[in-house]
Amino acid sequence: MSEIVLKGITWGHSRGITPLLAAAQRYSELNPKVTIQWKKRTLQEFADFPLEKLVNEYDLLIIDHPWVGCAAATNSVLPLDEYLPAAYLQNQSGNSVGASHPSYYYDNHQWALAIDAATPAASYRADLLQQNSVKVPDTWEKLMELAKAGKVAIPAIPIDTLMNFYMFCIALGEEPFRTTEQVVSKEIGVQALQAMRELYSLIDKKFFSCNPIQVAEIMSTTNDYWYCPFAYCYSNYARVGYAKHPLTYANLVWFGKKRLRSTIGGTGLAVSSFTKHKQEAVDFAAWVCSEECQSTFYVQHGGQPGHLAAWTNNLANVLTNSFFHTVLPVMKNGYMRPRYNGYLHFQDQAGDPVQQYLLQGGNPEMVLKEIDRIYQQSLVGEKMSLSI
Repeated sequence: MSEIVLKGITWGHSRGITPLLAAAQRYSELNPKVTIQWKKRTLQEFADFPLEKLVNEYDLLIIDHPWVGCAAATNSVLPLDEYLPAAYLQNQSGNSVGASHPSYYYDNHQWALAIDAATPAASYRADLLQQNSVKVPDTWEKLMELAKAGKVAIPAIPIDTLMNFYMFCIALGEEPFRTTEQVVSKEIGVQALQAMRELYSLIDKKFFSCNPIQVAEIMSTTNDYWYCPFAYCYSNYARVGYAKHPLTYANLVWFGKKRLRSTIGGTGLAVSSFTKHKQEAVDFAAWVCSEECQSTFYVQHGGQPGHLAAWTNNLANVLTNSFFHTVLPVMKNGYMRPRYNGYLHFQDQAGDPVQQYLLQGGNPEMVLKEIDRIYQQSLVGEKMSLSI
């Protein structure tokens, strides 16, 4: 009978829960005194419910990297660099998928291990494009042609439009958040919003209530849409048998002289500071995020690993129709969001004015003013943590 029970919280999609359930089962077989129980929550709850409130109830937490500024300020999860061997962390760092591993390093500590890696990439129905003699769009102009034909799907809930706003600012030559005065210059911000509005005005309004999972489900279960130019990628939909019609993934389109550079996502595995079983929880985290587990067991059970060995593994690419090989350049080129304590307030609020502009039009300068107002509010948390 198990002597130790660890509780974990993750998000409720096959990519988020299934590999962890499988890993928990196998880990208990290898370590009979340890039982790991995983609970799932919705993608929206994952984004909305403060993790600070969960660390008292759960030993293991799947987190977003923008939360690590709060983690550093509150010490609510363990600094894993104080519990894991240097050689292990060097392996993780040397095998980061893009900026996945360093995204959980903040204020001189590693607050989570990159258990999952993702970024917006293009996806399409290869069968439908072939049937209609249409090539996969590789430029903004080709994308617009397909959008005008009504065959493009894009997740357009506030969080996704905000992440894509960052992407278009970068494409126009300016990374956001370079100063504490404004998110981006008025000139670049206006151009980014206008370019986005040009595209989003052509898509079905229902997508303004769809997240990336819902778009992938629509594309893989109906024949209405052929192509999605950017949505957080899910290797599950590229696997035979997962969906009625598998999706094929591709690089982002060229926007002018550069490919679009998307905003990375993915998740990290953190250990609560309040766990009564620190070493056991850390040991499980180290095992499930290890090169051996990530490149075999984890990916075989539907995971989208955060370790590079999985992305270059031949079997993993056979299982996913070369998903990992195709998306890796997009990951390597990805943009990492801010992580200061307070940023999540900005992320929670700033997508609303962006989405409303894309949906209804209006004055882009007013949108930028509202974004900057929210930005100033979010910086209060950072200033407070710095004064402590």
